[in-house]
Amino acid sequence: MTETHGSHITRTFAAPPEAVFDAWVTPATFAAWWGGSAAEVPLDSVSLDVRPGGTWKATMILSPDLQFHWRGEYLEVDRPNKLVLTTTFQPGDARELLTVVLTAVDGGTEMRFSQTGGNLSAEEYEGTTVGWRAVFDAMDTTLAARV
Repeated sequence: MTETHGSHITRTFAAPPEAVFDAWVTPATFAAWWGGSAAEVPLDSVSLDVRPGGTWKATMILSPDLQFHWRGEYLEVDRPNKLVLTTTFQPGDARELLTVVLTAVDGGTEMRFSQTGGNLSAEEYEGTTVGWRAVFDAMDTTLAARV
């Protein structure tokens, strides 16, 4: 059975799969796009222990009064094809699952992304989809500047 609740996005980047994968796992590049153009992610807040069982964290600052302290764990790391990690900024043990599948295509990389976990309502997942699209716009800008 396929899980339908969640955020599901397919996006093509004009960069090779290795560069897109590395954007997810290299602290300076991750800090440049995580949160989109409206957020600041201080590089010193980013910690990425990229291995199955390794943890990650990053602080996203939208304003002095609105900060998100993201954290999670890597479940699967298959460079440059697939990355699976958990995420949350909430207290407690509930996590969302982020799955990133990268495929080389003419002119770049197709990224199939999903956020699932069942911790959000259908309306909240719709909101996260809008947010992820903005974040991936920032990723595209970051990749274009580095490729």
